[in-house]
Amino acid sequence: MTPALTPLMTLEVLVAPPVQIDAGRRFIPIVGGTVGGGLTGKVLAGGGDWQSIWPDGRMDIAAHYVLQIDGHGTVEVASDGLRHGPPAVLEALARGESVDPASYYFRTAVRLRTAAPGLSRLNALMAVAVGERAPDCVRLRVFELS
Repeated sequence: MTPALTPLMTLEVLVAPPVQIDAGRRFIPIVGGTVGGGLTGKVLAGGGDWQSIWPDGRMDIAAHYVLQIDGHGTVEVASDGLRHGPPAVLEALARGESVDPASYYFRTAVRLRTAAPGLSRLNALMAVAVGERAPDCVRLRVFELS
């Protein structure tokens, strides 16, 4: 059986400037955002994105944050993935420039956990996201993997 992708939600995750840990590690504070698409709500401030940056510019991403879904409650998001692309594109992203998301690869595997009434099905699914890095946020299109 070939898995199918079904749109689940879209996220616009607002971020603060990076906190450099060392030459290859940094932390990106999550300061808010919005949830749209199949679900609506907001991204709560206080989460973060831990990033490992490799010498070739490739980036491992591990984000952990919380959504507040309208009329339901909170959902924990754990997202692991990677971003890579041509050096000039990665350099433009690092400078905070807007870049065509088709010019680089940004994908994550997403797990959701919740005790919110009406959202329990989220606990039993895997999702994948296609990401886009904008100057002040990360945009994610999240798809349920069936």
